[in-house]
Amino acid sequence: MRLPEFELERYFARWEFTAPHLLCTSDVEGWRMRDLLALADDDARARWESLTLGYTESAGLPALRRAIAELYAGIAAEEVLTFAGAEEAVFVTLNALLGPGDHAVVTWPAYESLVTVARATGAEVSLLELRPERGWLPDPGELAALLRPETRVVAVNFPHNPTGALPDGATFRRLAALADDAGAWFLSDEVYRWLEHDPTDRLPAAAELPGRTISLGVLSKSFGLAGLRLGWVAARDRELLARLAAFKDYTSICSSAPSEVLGLIALRARETVLARSRTIVETNLALLDPFFARWAGVLSWVRPRAGCIGFPRLQLRKPVERFAAELVERAGVLLLPGTVYGHPGNHFRLGFGRTDFAAGLERFERYLEGLTVADMRG
Repeated sequence: MRLPEFELERYFARWEFTAPHLLCTSDVEGWRMRDLLALADDDARARWESLTLGYTESAGLPALRRAIAELYAGIAAEEVLTFAGAEEAVFVTLNALLGPGDHAVVTWPAYESLVTVARATGAEVSLLELRPERGWLPDPGELAALLRPETRVVAVNFPHNPTGALPDGATFRRLAALADDAGAWFLSDEVYRWLEHDPTDRLPAAAELPGRTISLGVLSKSFGLAGLRLGWVAARDRELLARLAAFKDYTSICSSAPSEVLGLIALRARETVLARSRTIVETNLALLDPFFARWAGVLSWVRPRAGCIGFPRLQLRKPVERFAAELVERAGVLLLPGTVYGHPGNHFRLGFGRTDFAAGLERFERYLEGLTVADMRG
């Protein structure tokens, strides 16, 4: 297997821990340890205080798997397999399902590994393009045209990274049905689920639908617990889960013991945890609506419907990667150029899940106010 450089991670490796203001983060503000432990019930507190730092069960702590299963309708604990973050879940699942001669369809723009790992297995990958003129929403007709007899995986990501797009339930079910009719697995990256800006827009989890469906989740994004490195796959096909578990023996083997107990605390207190996340996101979104109104003609966006990220467009002639480089060097504000996703449209990822977002946005606006005509022309 030959994997290309992970451009997004290399970009963050350069800037994430040096730039004063991160306006492109993909997660919600992380919990402080003491605040999370304060949410523990008696059982979880006892588990934490008696914890030994040895190996854990490869499939995941049984109580944790039960708590994850409760996020879904009709999913049992035995139909959940934990991983070291969503990234490992993507890597293992695509390697288990794809190989040379196979074909996959992936929504695009996309979190990079959904495309690169699929290609690294030897499979051919077609991109189901999301376009701003359609509100970044998928077209089932375009998916149908991309499917082939050798299609083994259709990978989607809703709520979407990086646009925050969210199709309606009928469209989502249609995508899953098309994959099933083609004999393909429907792999749904759902790491921003529960951060719908209108909770009535929440999609069913893929694992709850009929057919060859797989839901991928993580505590990093909506739950604000990226440091736990705790993700999972939920699927009703237990033979598939056994294949994933066998592959996982060659990657992380098992999860971190402290992370499992902390994850259990968060999931048992999920209403409190998710309410905090939604409050942060709603507060920051309220700042962005007037911001984009003030900068119409310079910046535009399709307002996200879910998650804590969006994909605005820089409307200047200056290439967005140069604009972003100058912004971080002159003002200490980090954006993520859309070119990191391989997207040519002068877009950038904007993250609004952190509690210091207002300060970063103010610094960004001051920078825009100071741009000269020459700056704007590029």
